[in-house]
Amino acid sequence: MKQAPRRLALWRRLALWRRLVSEHPIRRGVLLIVLALVAEYLVLPQIGGIGRSLHLLGRVNLGFVLLGVLLEVASLASYAQLTATVLPPETSCFSRIWRVDLSTLAVSHVLPGGTAGGDGLGFRLLTNEGVSSADAGLALAIEGVGSALVLNAILWLALIVSIPLTGFSPIYATAAGVGALVLAAFAAMVLLVTRGEDRAATALRTLVRRLPFSRKGAADTADRVVHQIAARIRVMAADRALLRRAVIWAAANWLLDAASLFVFLAAFGHIENPDGLLVAYGLAYVLAAIPVTPGGLGIVEGVLVPSLVGFGTTRALAIVAVLGYRLVNFWLPIPVGAGAYLSLRAGDSRS
Repeated sequence: MKQAPRRLALWRRLALWRRLVSEHPIRRGVLLIVLALVAEYLVLPQIGGIGRSLHLLGRVNLGFVLLGVLLEVASLASYAQLTATVLPPETSCFSRIWRVDLSTLAVSHVLPGGTAGGDGLGFRLLTNEGVSSADAGLALAIEGVGSALVLNAILWLALIVSIPLTGFSPIYATAAGVGALVLAAFAAMVLLVTRGEDRAATALRTLVRRLPFSRKGAADTADRVVHQIAARIRVMAADRALLRRAVIWAAANWLLDAASLFVFLAAFGHIENPDGLLVAYGLAYVLAAIPVTPGGLGIVEGVLVPSLVGFGTTRALAIVAVLGYRLVNFWLPIPVGAGAYLSLRAGDSRS
């Protein structure tokens, strides 16, 4: 009989907690982050059986861990340089662009929509920096899709080297199919805007006019933005040096990030072959481009670990190395990006 009041009190506390979470989106977001942390760093290791291999943490090379963190910082700096490359030359200084990118990355790692939510914040922050709406939208689209194209190119090159040595896996075809869709979408966007510029502008103008809450002059703005984007694409396509710099910085972003994963594996005593590492890395991030979870949370880990095991890493070592890498790659940018956003807001309030 004494158990009934206790159970009733417990259910009341749970109901109160659910109500507080549902009524406060910030608390709901914090709860989701906490649950994700618990799942990634407590549940996943137990599933993998790593609880019996904690001795691996005792032999970790802290120098390699520090090097992995520095490589991740360099990767983020390369992406910021990519952003600066595709923006007009008169845009804000590099430090502010880097903080815009860090803020965007933090949001994309928290919101379920991933890059969609992050791009929305990035667009607003870039326009606050004085970038026109057309240039900001085009820059975000080009660096997002262009970076994905470079990742696919890295994956395909790694597959060309790896398949003759290790054989073919069905997951390779899945990743190649996702990459082909990205290529097709990018090609369709470029053709629509450049070859059918007038038709695209007319169609968008008509669509905006029919929206129920369209503001006055919004149709004219949409028409002007399409022509501005088309002009910017033509300028960038004609500038071979600019395109070359963009490809170099996009490749540096991915390769430095992959190098961070390589170093985290080395920190636990395993040296992975570069071709196997790039295939596992490319597969994970090509599939993570599907906006199912924020920042590919769960997908990256779920693909990286078995892929690395397939290339010769022990399962326990692969899990601890991937979790350490993702702590720096996924989780650390969230508080850092929040700080970057606050610094931008503080700078705006002083000016």
